[in-house]
Amino acid sequence: MSRLPRLAVLMISLSLATAAMAGPQEDERARQAVRVLTDIQQIPEAGIPDKLLDEARGIVVVPDALKVGLVLGGRRGHGLLSVKNPDGTWSAPSFVKLTGGSIGFQAGVQSADIVLVFRSDRGLDSIVNGKVTLGADAGVAAGPVGRNASTATDGQLKAEIWSWSRARGLFAGIALDGAVLSIDDAANESVYGRDTTPRMIFEGRAHGQPSNAVVDFRDRLEEASAIARNARAHNDADSRARSGASRPASTTSATAAAPVRAAQTQPAQTQPSAFETVESPVQAEPLP
Repeated sequence: MSRLPRLAVLMISLSLATAAMAGPQEDERARQAVRVLTDIQQIPEAGIPDKLLDEARGIVVVPDALKVGLVLGGRRGHGLLSVKNPDGTWSAPSFVKLTGGSIGFQAGVQSADIVLVFRSDRGLDSIVNGKVTLGADAGVAAGPVGRNASTATDGQLKAEIWSWSRARGLFAGIALDGAVLSIDDAANESVYGRDTTPRMIFEGRAHGQPSNAVVDFRDRLEEASAIARNARAHNDADSRARSGASRPASTTSATAAAPVRAAQTQPAQTQPSAFETVESPVQAEPLP
């Protein structure tokens, strides 16, 4: 084989190797994150509100985060982060790590899925630059549950990040103050190639193409957001229809009542009394 065909074969092999990069560990992590997004849509009465999924600036999914406690407790998990592009679509995901500790009397081991919803770009800028400490660098609050749930407390209104935990099939708000969310550079390089930064991933400038399992996370996130957006539009249309149907009824009632009120306020016409009107003078005979 001549040098030129051999070089061509080598180039083709390298291109195929970078066409769908990811290790088995990263693929499994992505598949589990897709499972969490799927579960969100299957529990409408105790899931993440549609408004938050629709308006989120970024979403982190950490499947099977492990919490270990024995007087000194700790939490650790690996997940994926996608940010919303200017056109409303979701970016390719970056791999992240969640670590945190606590002190208190506790014992046991628990595994749970964790979802973080970023409401603004400020917290995202911190994580893109390396890491963010929840509660210190960015305010975090336990998120409300239920498709139509809304924020109810000042703490939630001021929070930049909402957090949920799912254990035993149900989502619930969880406090994650003190936990550290950081970029998993090793996983990103395994999936996208060497010297890949989170900003390159979010802007679509990564050297390599992710595997199908990683792409499925972005696609499932697009689908979940579209379902939430359509549900909000449907609920808004129903609300407008109900309010529109009630207005004509009240207008009709007011219109019908108007003649009655007019009749009640109009002064009654005075009827002539007996013998008040004489058609012609009376001819009286003189007395004898």
